[in-house]
Amino acid sequence: MKMTLEKRPPFKADHVGSFLRPERIKEARFQKDRGKISAVELRNIEDEEIVKLVEKQKEAGLTSITDGDLRRSWWHFDFLEGLEGVEGYEPEEGIQFSGVKTKAHSVKVTGQIDFENHPMLEDYKFLHSVVGDHHVPKFTIPSPNMLFFRGNIDREIYEDDEVLLKDLTKAYQKAIQAFYDAGCRYLQLDDTSWAVFFSEKGLKQIEERGQEPEKLRSLFVQAINDSIADRPDDMVITMHICRGNFRSTYSAEGGYDAVSKTLFDELHVDGLFLEYDDDRSGGLEPLKHVKRKDLKVVLGLVTSKFPELEDKERVKQRISEAATYVHKDQLCLSPQCGFASTEEGNELTEDEQWAKIRHVVEIAEEAWGTEY
Repeated sequence: MKMTLEKRPPFKADHVGSFLRPERIKEARFQKDRGKISAVELRNIEDEEIVKLVEKQKEAGLTSITDGDLRRSWWHFDFLEGLEGVEGYEPEEGIQFSGVKTKAHSVKVTGQIDFENHPMLEDYKFLHSVVGDHHVPKFTIPSPNMLFFRGNIDREIYEDDEVLLKDLTKAYQKAIQAFYDAGCRYLQLDDTSWAVFFSEKGLKQIEERGQEPEKLRSLFVQAINDSIADRPDDMVITMHICRGNFRSTYSAEGGYDAVSKTLFDELHVDGLFLEYDDDRSGGLEPLKHVKRKDLKVVLGLVTSKFPELEDKERVKQRISEAATYVHKDQLCLSPQCGFASTEEGNELTEDEQWAKIRHVVEIAEEAWGTEY
């Protein structure tokens, strides 16, 4: 069945955004770090590989098209370091995942936060220029909560969270308008911070930070809603809620139950990409709290962590189960996360990656039929 372009994303078959880095880019980055090629030469190679990636996404049947994060080392730090008042640094150790740690890197706030002349605007403009008229370029950036909650905040600069959020959300408002002015109509906020509400381990993290869960929840909502409050009517902003994705491992677990009313009824995003690829993500019952008729829910029922293809009938059965809580027209399908949230990527091959994407497209075609 030939894919038809729906009016507004997310689409029945969609994806979170990142793809495995081609070996050519890995080698070019290695050469650049050692001074053997210039930044311009590296970018030219990235441009060429992104053009190839765009065509592969089209061939796989996707309507939304990303640059796969091919220019990034991290899904979040690269963007955050481009904000005024934010710098990258090397902490004592990396981020702990299930059985493995990332390399040591993080971000810290060293001055007043603002958005000016961000390098990723040029990244988006290039993507926009090569996607074409019959597909939708999609760009992904980290949620403001990733700096607010995960960043190292200099409390001499921002003693008060409310003042921090005021500057941070103003910066995001400027970012959203800048991406819109560059042509972006489909923007995604990626966010792992909500996972602290999913388990006792996460709640303990909140306690150790000297914060109250209810107050923190309220601040998270404020950060998102204030950031997107002035978005243009024809710009779609979605959010991907993640439990961690590094070399096919995870950093958090637990269902959406504890904050389901907040996620599904209080946030003003147009769509939510939800992880539902294994038991670690809990059941579909929290979807009963979806009250908005205009909210799209993208079910991440296909894993990006492992190469094995899910049973089609089982995935369609879970879509049908979700449709007992949310109208089927509001549901979509995607992998639960990207294939390479960091440049290391998940433990599968590029061929296996594309098989996963085609699997999502085929299941969506069968599940939604003519609606698709």
